[in-house]
This record gives sequence, structure tokens and C-alpha cells, in this order.
Amino acid sequence: MTKLKIPLKMLCLLVFLLVLSGCWDLKEVEKMAYVVAIGLDKDEENENRVKVTYLISNPEVGSLAQGGGGAGEEPPREIITFPSNDFITSKNLANTVIAKEITYDLLDILIVSEDFAKDPKFVRWAYDATKEMEIRRDIKLLVTKEKTSSFMLSNKPLLETRPHEYFEMLFYRGKQTGMVPQSDLLTFFRITEADADLFAAAYGTAQQTNESNFHKDPDEIIAGDFPYSGETNTAQYAGSALFKEGKMIDILTLEETRLMFLLNPTLNPAAILTNLPDPFHEDYQIATRITPKGKITFDMNLKKDNPSIDLTVPIQIEVLTNHSGTNVAKDDEKRETLKKSFQEAITKEFEDLIKKTQDEFKTEPFGWSLIARKEFSTIPEWTSFDWMKSYPDIEIKVTTDVRLGKFGRQGEMLNVEDVKD
Repeated sequence: MTKLKIPLKMLCLLVFLLVLSGCWDLKEVEKMAYVVAIGLDKDEENENRVKVTYLISNPEVGSLAQGGGGAGEEPPREIITFPSNDFITSKNLANTVIAKEITYDLLDILIVSEDFAKDPKFVRWAYDATKEMEIRRDIKLLVTKEKTSSFMLSNKPLLETRPHEYFEMLFYRGKQTGMVPQSDLLTFFRITEADADLFAAAYGTAQQTNESNFHKDPDEIIAGDFPYSGETNTAQYAGSALFKEGKMIDILTLEETRLMFLLNPTLNPAAILTNLPDPFHEDYQIATRITPKGKITFDMNLKKDNPSIDLTVPIQIEVLTNHSGTNVAKDDEKRETLKKSFQEAITKEFEDLIKKTQDEFKTEPFGWSLIARKEFSTIPEWTSFDWMKSYPDIEIKVTTDVRLGKFGRQGEMLNVEDVKD
């Protein structure tokens, strides 16, 4: 019988595989404390420190493990606030009161108070995220009106028991509807270092503002202005916190945030629901669904004495309500009137927002500098142009290419006067 000879190298390799294939580095879920949100506030007692707030999720709540009865009595989250020099070494400090090993593996969102975001020193702490290997660059940035510690304690979703899923759904819906920008950290770092555009972060609060603001146009609100009653979460998310060179400078309303989505060639909201004036009856508004319909086209002439930008924004508008009862679906003349009215209304809103960015912000949150760079052959030429310095004086003309979509499931309207008779 022939004996099988195994080379010594192969034998050593098999021995090593047996040794290394174990689970010596396995970490059990129930022994880990998963931080899904970090809040940063000013430390009023020491300007060189920050107040760090951890929102720690219980991964067992809502899982199959809960069926065994072990996790059923545990809360879905744990919140702790304490002073620290940064939010990297703060993990060990938190173990003073938390027994489990703290990890950022599931970190979804970095929350900063508006007061701290307006501090020029904020960017120093934000860049700590670039050093920690556990922190992904796609985590989101949220600015809150109040301190982040107060916001997290007040933010109690009733339907989403898992905090990490709650924030995932929040930003997913924000991108779909244009309610809040995506505001990931990687984009924040890129725009801050490029020193050209504005960065837009999501804006939220768990505090309702004065009731006098409740009479605003629904599209002109920011987080906190939305009037509601009932039994639900107190937290609201609407509008954008604008950052210039790493510092917060202003807030865009819900309407301005949606316009920013439509003017930015890199952002494509699935559908924006809003009201536009009814050209056939001044007392009524028409509910519409606006969706991008193709790429924004740019004609830039930046090397002449008076630089200019001409852009065309293609959108499709579907009519969802018709309170005036005007039958438009099969009337070509009325359809053209409606289309022209929509085009003029949206173009006016575009122009107002662009003018605001030129007069007040001195630069824009639309990502246009990335397109403008292609107009220059060399980096020194682009640097010499100085986008932030030149943008306020650029002559900008915007054209809205409106295409009418459906007029609802039933295009023709019932004659209300006939019903009254």
C-alpha cells in the first residue's frame, strides 16, 4: 500500500489554519454598547473641551432575541452626556458608568447644536472624525436648534423603536422628498477644504416655536414651525443649516431647500410635493408633484470681463388638485396657460434664491463650482478666478423647462356649479 507523503510546508500550513480558524477575536453583541449618534455641544466651563452626548442603541430590542423574554424588559436606548477633550478618547471615559465596550461601528449621525456649529472652533472637533477608523465617512451631520443633549432626550419616536433605523429612514425620506439635505461628513470635509461652495446640513429640533410662526406658508417653515397636535414624536426636521468654510452662517427654509435640490446637478429628489398658484382662480392653489426630468444644462462664460452663467432646469409637473374646477386636460390653450404659469412661478423662486446666495452668502450651495472648474485649463487659473470672490458678480440667468405630466387619475373635472344646481 502506497503511503501519502505530505510536504513539511503543507503540514505547517494546515496546522496554522487549524489554529487561526478559531473565534478568539469574536465579540458578542450583548457585550457591546453601540453608539448610533454622537452629540456635540459647547462646554461653557472650558472652551477647549466639548460636551459629548452618546445615544446608545440596544440591538436586541425588536430582534428575534426579544422573543426569549431577555430583552423585552430592556429600554431601546441609553443616553449619556459628559465633558471631554474630544469624542475619540470619550469612549473610555464613558466606561466610567457603562460596563459594555463602546463602539462606533454602527454610528449613523453626528449631531451638533446650532450654537456650537456657529463657533469657528467647531471644525476642529468635526475633523476628529477623520482620525478614528471606526467612523465611516458617510455618517450624516444634523444641526439642532437646542443643545444636542436636550434634543436626544426629547426625541422619542413611537413607531421606530430602534434608533439606528429611525435615522436611516429620516435621511432616506429627506432625499426622496427634498425635506432635508443628505449632509454626509465626506461632503462636509470636501467642501470645507475646497473653500468654494456652501455645505448644507439637515436642520432639526424638538422644540416648537412661537404660535405666531404657524401662520406661515407651509413651504416657508423650518424645523419647529410645523403646527400639529396629537400623540407623536416632538422632533421635527425641515430646512438646511448652511456652512461656509466649516462654520454655520444661516438656515434655508423648507422651500429653499427643495429649490436647492432642483438646482444642484448632483441631487435628484424622487418627488417634491408643493403648491403653485392657480392661474385660473387667484383664491386657489394647485397641489403638484415636481420631479427632475433630465440633467441641468450649463452655458458658462467665466473668462470674459463680465462672467455669466446660463442654466436650464428640466422638470416635470403633475397636477394633483384642481379646486377651481377648470378643465385643463383636453384644452390645449388652457394647458399652455397652466404651463406658462408654473414656469414663471418656479423661475421666480429660483431667481430669488440665487440672488440671496449672491447678496447674502457670497457663494452657493448648488455645487456649481465643480462645473465651473472645467472651464479653466490649469489649477492656477481656477485659483486666480477665486470662485467665492467672483460668484457675487456673475450674471446668472435661469430657465425652467416645464413639462406637464398627468392630471390625476381623472383628468377632467366635475362642474361644481352643475352639482349646486
